[in-house]
Amino acid sequence: MISGDVTRGDAQEFVIDADWAFVIDDGRPGLLRDASIYVRDGVIEEVAKSSIRASVPRIDARGQILLPGFISGHSHVTGGTTTRGIVENGRLFMRPFEIVAGYSDDDIDALTELNVAELLRSGSTTHVEMSISQRHLESYVRTARRWGVRAYPGAALPGFDQLGRIWHHGDDTLLASESATLEAVEQFRRYALAIRSDLIRPMVAPHGPDTNTRGTLLACLAVARELGTGIQIHLSRLNEEVATVMRLWGCRPVEFLDQLGYFEERVFGVHLSSIDYGADLPLLTKHDTFTYVHCPSGGGAGGTNGAQPYPELLAAGVNVSIGIDTHSNDYLENLKLAVLNGRARCFLGDEPPLAPRRLPSAWDAVLAATVNGAEGLGRHDLGRIEPGARADLCTVDVTGLLIGTGATPPEPLNNLLYANGLSVRNVITDGRAQVIDGRLLVADEAEIRQRGGAVVARLWDDLRAEGWFDTAAPDEPPQYPSGWPYSTTGAEWS
Repeated sequence: MISGDVTRGDAQEFVIDADWAFVIDDGRPGLLRDASIYVRDGVIEEVAKSSIRASVPRIDARGQILLPGFISGHSHVTGGTTTRGIVENGRLFMRPFEIVAGYSDDDIDALTELNVAELLRSGSTTHVEMSISQRHLESYVRTARRWGVRAYPGAALPGFDQLGRIWHHGDDTLLASESATLEAVEQFRRYALAIRSDLIRPMVAPHGPDTNTRGTLLACLAVARELGTGIQIHLSRLNEEVATVMRLWGCRPVEFLDQLGYFEERVFGVHLSSIDYGADLPLLTKHDTFTYVHCPSGGGAGGTNGAQPYPELLAAGVNVSIGIDTHSNDYLENLKLAVLNGRARCFLGDEPPLAPRRLPSAWDAVLAATVNGAEGLGRHDLGRIEPGARADLCTVDVTGLLIGTGATPPEPLNNLLYANGLSVRNVITDGRAQVIDGRLLVADEAEIRQRGGAVVARLWDDLRAEGWFDTAAPDEPPQYPSGWPYSTTGAEWS
């Protein structure tokens, strides 16, 4: 009996046939040629070489590679289209974030839907989400629930609308913000306990060690222990973060979190652009609860990605995940950039290097996008294609124009380095089809683009009225703020 129509997303059982699949066999990742995968009730029941015979709906993914759904280890969902195309010449993203934090719930929902649609369209089925405010978190959860997204969502604590003031006005402002941040932590805690489900598992998200006090970080840790889902946090991302923590608490950010007991929980630590290999790396490698999140589009295209120590942490054996961060929602593009930028760092970095580096490969990036992210979440039923795993899956064209050669490639992961999000053809979360043959099923794409685009156009008008665009005309060379992309102080934050 055929159970449902996969093209409507309501099939309870179906088969996917693909030229290749990235599978787990006897605990080890590998590639299976002419793969056939049988899914029932959201679970992978069978993985076979050659087509499985069954009278159920089928997804024909010939010419494609079947992969686990990508796990983004870090995102600020509404920040993507809010900042894309206007920050790449050196403008900082804080003011757009501050403005959209005050928009109506309907406007925020329009932004959320547009950005989540992009994430799904590029194969990302699980998001470790740090929303820019509590209201943006609630909007994200509304969309994730309707569309069947798997999520570990939290609100930045404090919210992004508070960060500019804390950074710009110094230590006294940070210390004075403690009571307001504690209130925000409690607000998140109550909300998180109320919305928990199998697909939506909230994760506390202190913004960073430099924007929190000892008291607010301990409050976040207590919430993490109550929820049991771990912690997501920006960590040693800027020299000034390190300087603030050392000035206030007498040690570097990684040591500060270690003293507080953070690494007793699972921690997704993001960026590490200002890591001290001698002081920080021994602490990070000591804890198997730590996952480093590399964000190849951090700071926008051409931003801070080259400063992130992805090859060094690969060499050190740290569990590495790939995060969207913001600006780009194209997960496949970020997977590719992790390899390309990481290789550039190896070839062009300090000589001799400050720490051993490993030249990253497409295998490393796919593992970071799937198995490693699941490991960081403590989920051995995610990020893998094997019997018993949840059916979070995507397929990518590896034979078409510009990506392949017209023939099934012998080493298909390398073809991902020529692909982008539009190369993703099918996306499934927990057995529910969300994209089929490149078509978004969960919502009307044209309507989402129209609604979200109207909000972004309004944001541009608001920024234009403030003179925000006057810092560099589109046809002029970039005018980078002093110290960019490493500085967070100065008039650009006011």
